[in-house]
Amino acid sequence: MTRLVFRNGALFDGHGYRGAGAVVVEDGRIVEVGPEVDLEATPGHGVEPVDLGGGLLAPGFVDAHVHPIQGGLERLRCDLSAHETREQYVAAVAAYAAEHPDVEWILGGGWAMPAFPGGTPTTADLDAVVPDRPVFLPNRDHHGAWVNSRALELAGIDATTPDPPHGRIERDADGRPSGTLHEAATSLVSRHLPRTTGEDYYAGLMAGQSYLHSLGITAWQDAIVGAYSGMDDPASTYATAAGNGDLRSHVVGALWWERRLGVEQVADLVGRRDTMTGGRFRATTVKVMQDGVAENFTAAMIEPYLDHRGHPTDNRGHSFVEAGALREAVAALDAAGFQVHVHAIGDRATREALDAFEGTDPARRHQIAHLQLVHPDDVPRFGALGVAANMQALWACLDAQMVDLTLPFLGEQRSGWQYPFGDLHRAGARLVAGSDWPVSTPDPLAAIHTAVNRTSYGASGPAGHQPFLPEQAIGLTTAFAAYTSGSAWVNHRDDAGVLEPGAVADLVVLDRDPFGGDPDEVGAAKVISTWVDGVPVFEA
Repeated sequence: MTRLVFRNGALFDGHGYRGAGAVVVEDGRIVEVGPEVDLEATPGHGVEPVDLGGGLLAPGFVDAHVHPIQGGLERLRCDLSAHETREQYVAAVAAYAAEHPDVEWILGGGWAMPAFPGGTPTTADLDAVVPDRPVFLPNRDHHGAWVNSRALELAGIDATTPDPPHGRIERDADGRPSGTLHEAATSLVSRHLPRTTGEDYYAGLMAGQSYLHSLGITAWQDAIVGAYSGMDDPASTYATAAGNGDLRSHVVGALWWERRLGVEQVADLVGRRDTMTGGRFRATTVKVMQDGVAENFTAAMIEPYLDHRGHPTDNRGHSFVEAGALREAVAALDAAGFQVHVHAIGDRATREALDAFEGTDPARRHQIAHLQLVHPDDVPRFGALGVAANMQALWACLDAQMVDLTLPFLGEQRSGWQYPFGDLHRAGARLVAGSDWPVSTPDPLAAIHTAVNRTSYGASGPAGHQPFLPEQAIGLTTAFAAYTSGSAWVNHRDDAGVLEPGAVADLVVLDRDPFGGDPDEVGAAKVISTWVDGVPVFEA
C-alpha cells in the first residue's frame, strides 16, 4: 500500500497555522500529521513524496454557498463574467452571436450592474448586435436579467404588462419596457426559453466541478436544488453523476423552498431527500430565499430605502416569505431533520430568519447566507442561537456596485452595518464561507483576501486600495478556518476540513505560504494541486 507524504512546506490544519510540517495519507485518509516524517520508518509500504515546494498544505476549501451547474453552463454559453464595461459586454454578445448563428436564443450572463446607468442596461444595445434572435442574460447576482426587444416580443411584454408580485419591469419615460427585468419579472421571459437538455446540465456540472477543483475547492453546498430562474431542477444531474462516479466531490444539495406553497411541501421534500441522497450527494438542506438584493431595492429592510436625494421612500423591499409563514416553515423543516439555509441580504430579512430559528435544534446547523446588512441588535443572536453566519466575503469592498448603487440608498448609519464579519466573530458566531458563484468568482483566496483586508485584490480604485469598514476585517486564521473546517462543519462532515489523523484527505496545495507573507498579498497565492480522498483532481 502506497503512502503519500506531503512535506517541505507549511501546514494550516483547519483551525490554526502550524508552520513547517508534514502529512501522511493512506487509503484516502490522513494517518499522520507532524513536524516531519521519517520516510524510512514505514516498512512494508511504498512511499510517494509530494514536495510542497515551500508552499502551504491546507484542508481543501469547502464552498458553503455555490451554484456550480449554473456557473458551468454560463462558462459554456455567452459568458460575460470576465468583462467589466458596457462596451465589453456588447462586444462579447456580438461575438458570441456571430460564432453561434444556429443558436435559437442567446443565453449566458454574468454582467455587473455598475457598468450601466442606474444599473439597468437597455434593449437598444442588444438590438444593435442581435436584432433577430431573443437574448436573455441574467446579471451576476441572478436577481435581474437583460433582454432585447425580440425577447420582450416573444414573451408578450409591453407597456400594458403589469409588474408581477415580487418583481419589477424597468421602463422608459413612456412606460415601455426598457430591457431590464428584476426578480420575479425575469420569469416572464425565462418561461419561454428553449429547454436546456439533460446533456447540457451534465456538461455544466462537469465544467463547474472542474473549475472549482482548479481553485482548491474539494466540496460544496449547492444553494438551490430545484427549478429556479429559468433552470430546471438539477437533482437528476447530481444523481446521475453520483451514481456513476463522475461526481468527485462531496456535495450537499439545498432543496428549493417554493414560496408560493406552505408547510404542505415538507412531506415531498422528505421524499426527495430520501430518494436523491446517495454516493457523494446528500439532499439534506432546504433553501429559503427570504428577500432580494439591495441594488434593485428588493432586499428587505427595517427602515425604508432612501432616494437619490437622501430622503426616505416608502419602499422597504420584499420579504418573499411572510414572517409568520417563515417561522412555521422553519419549525416544520427542523422537526423533519432538515438544515435550513436562508438567503438574507437586508436587516429585516436577517431578523426574520433569526426569529424563525428561535427554539430550533442547534444540531441541525442552520445558517443564514450573505448578511449584507445586519442590525447591531441581531449580531449576538447568531452565537446564542447556534446559527452559522455564511459569508460571501468578496462583496465586502468599495467596488462600483457598493459606491454607486448601495451606499447612497442606505444612508450613513446603515452603510456601516454591512458585512459585519468581525463583530459576528467577536460575538461568538460560527463563520462559514462561500462564493455564490456565478454571482462572483468562486476563488476562495480572493474572498479570503477581502475578508482579511476589506479590499479586492488587484482591483483599481477604492475597491483595491481603500478598506471598507476595516473594523469588520477578520484575521487570516479565522478566514481560512471559515473556508475549511467551518464550511465542512456546516455540511455535517466532521471528518473533513481538518488536517488530523482519521480525517479524509481532501487537500489543497498552495504555491506560497500566505501566513508567512504580507497580508496585502494573500490574493496572490495560487493553487498548485487539489486532492479529494487522497486522489489528485487538479494539478497546475
